[in-house]
Order: sequence, then structure tokens, then C-alpha cells
Amino acid sequence: MSGVPVMPVSLFAGVLCAGTAAWVLAGGDRVSRRARVVLAGGGAVVPRGPVRRERLVIAVRVRAARWREWGCLGVGLAVGLLGRSLIPLVVGAAAVPLVRRWLRVRGREQERAARAAQVIALCGAAVGELRAGAQPGQALTAAIRRTVAGPGGPGAAEAAVLAAAAFGGDVPEALRTASAEPGAEGLAGMAACWRISVDGGAGLAAGLDRLEGALRAERDRQESLRAQLAGARSTTVVLALLPLVGLLIGTGLGADPLRVLLHSPVGWACLVAGGVLEALGLLWCRRIVRAGER
Repeated sequence: MSGVPVMPVSLFAGVLCAGTAAWVLAGGDRVSRRARVVLAGGGAVVPRGPVRRERLVIAVRVRAARWREWGCLGVGLAVGLLGRSLIPLVVGAAAVPLVRRWLRVRGREQERAARAAQVIALCGAAVGELRAGAQPGQALTAAIRRTVAGPGGPGAAEAAVLAAAAFGGDVPEALRTASAEPGAEGLAGMAACWRISVDGGAGLAAGLDRLEGALRAERDRQESLRAQLAGARSTTVVLALLPLVGLLIGTGLGADPLRVLLHSPVGWACLVAGGVLEALGLLWCRRIVRAGER
């Protein structure tokens, strides 16, 4: 087929890399993880035993993702060298604080999810200790030491609850104070169960068992909602990467889109207009997804 331009292998490699990046940024690993949870029968996302190891893994993942923060600068430098312009380098440098903020928000969300899983594990561990014959204070102390303590030891809120349970302090008040942390809202229900069992003589194990079931159902509902919205997030990322795919296709066809965009007034105007429209589109899609989550 003479006369038909043949796309080089580098073009296909670029498109493949762009698709892989879209899948990773959209959270494909989270989707597969949720699928494994559903197929496993809706069990706990974080097992009761290795909760500490899960927190450590999350911390390592957050730190390992820091390379993306400065990766923008590296990408801008590479594109600037290819296009012989300082504009990509400036854009990459400006993207560093935005990526840093995104990483921090993502890290807080992961910590919140891990803390919520710890509360569920804490209720289950406390129920097991109570049914084994332990006193409420002893059961809570053992449960905290087994589940809540993180890689560097318990935090301030966990230490306060542990001290109250071990030395006869005001456990409900300590639990309510600890419930102020993001993801630990279930501790407020645990405090209510503790107060009722002390004042009214009701069964603490039964109350904590029902609380664990309610928290687990709420967690499963949120995971199901996030899984349903994963498709919308993936579509948003793919659409955001389409301009990059267009540049790769133009380069593969023999055109020089970087020269036009980086070295001509018309190209500068297209860059500004495209960047503004891209940002507005991402913000609008994010608003739609957040509205669905609420």
C-alpha cells in the first residue's frame, strides 16, 4: 500500500504508555482490589490481624508516589528539550505544587479509610475478648493493642483510650474524643455502647457486635459507590490525556506540533485556550463525581 504513511513503533508505544497511565491514575488497582473483595464475599478490606501491616503499606505507597511530584518537572524538561522551548519546563514547575496537593489529599483519604477499617477491627476484637470472658477494660485494652496501634505505636487519641481502659478512666469520653479524627467516627457509637452497658447493665458484647455490623455495612456501601464511580473517573482521565495522544499521532504522521505550539503566536494562543478548557473540564467532571458521592 504505497502512499499510505506508516506509523512508527514509537507512536504505538506512546499511545500504549498513555493508556497505561490513564488506567493507573484512574485507580485501576483500587478497582481490581474492590472486585477481589466482592468476589470474596464482602469481607473486611483490612483483615483484623495485619491492620498494622496495612497501615505501613499505605504509608510506603504514599511515600513512593512522591516521585510524581517532581516527575512533572522531569517531563517538562524532557518536552522542553524536544521542543527547544522553556514553556514546558515552566508548566512542569507550576504543576509540582498541584501534584503535591493532590498527593496529600489522596494520602489523607487513604489514612481515613485505614482508620475506619481499624475501628471495625477494634469492635470485632473487643467482642471476641468479651465473649472469651475478659472484663470490659481488659477487653478494650487487648483489642487496642492488637488492632489500633500503628507502625510507630499508638497515636495520641489511641493512647488516651488505652490509658482510660487500663487504669479505670472515663472510657466513653476518651472514645468520643478519639472519634473526632477523620475515619474514626465509629468510636462515638462505641462510646455510646460503653455508656449504656455501664449505666444500664446492657450487654456490651451484643452492642459492639451490632455496631461492627453497621460500620461494616456502611463501609461496603461506600466501597460499592466508589467502584461504580470508577468508570467516570477513568473516562475523565482518558479524555484529559487525549491532547497528548493527538500530539503523538501528529508527530507520527510527520508533522511537528511542538514547533507550532511552542514557537508561534498562534500556537501559544492554542496552548492557553486548551489549558483553560482542560482545567475547566477536569473541574466540572470532578464536581459531577463529587455530587454522585454525596
